[in-house]
Amino acid sequence: MTSRDKILTAVMLNQPELTALPTLSFPEEEGINPIEKFITTLTGIGGQVINVSGYDAIKNHISKTTNPNTRLITNITVLDDIAEMLIEHPGSLQDVELAIIKAHFGVAENGAVWVTEDALGGHRVLPFICQHLAVVLSANDIVADMHRAYERIGDDAYGFGTFIAGPSKTADIEQSLVLGAHGARSMTVFLMK
Repeated sequence: MTSRDKILTAVMLNQPELTALPTLSFPEEEGINPIEKFITTLTGIGGQVINVSGYDAIKNHISKTTNPNTRLITNITVLDDIAEMLIEHPGSLQDVELAIIKAHFGVAENGAVWVTEDALGGHRVLPFICQHLAVVLSANDIVADMHRAYERIGDDAYGFGTFIAGPSKTADIEQSLVLGAHGARSMTVFLMK
């Protein structure tokens, strides 16, 4: 037995006993409408929320506000007539003007949306490399706060997951606000009723 093996064996034999995690409960905030709070919070940090009734309203908005000569990417099949389907190697995404993705849920407390690798079509870089990000979110999938968000995530198995809130910004460069420094310059959430 090597010195390394002896040390690792000693460490394994001297582990504390496992204890169950405590059960925590967080009271619901009275009088807070999660949808209104989500909209207020996201717009307050520079994002935009557009209430839509379905995918046709999303198509209509995108066709009116986006230059047709720019590159639009999505992995939502019902939007394949206005954007390319995401099937490429991630390295070819450097010129994406608008990426349209679905979020699993939103968080009213901070205006964030939760996305995992499967919601990104397997391309983790997509919401960070595009110039503008559009997210489709069901109004029924908004939780009040991060406590409920982590309860909802639970023990889900995923290779990559992230909360995204608003456009990318930093103010540490000569005390100037810079948008798009680490990700998309704008974030629009299409909130489906």
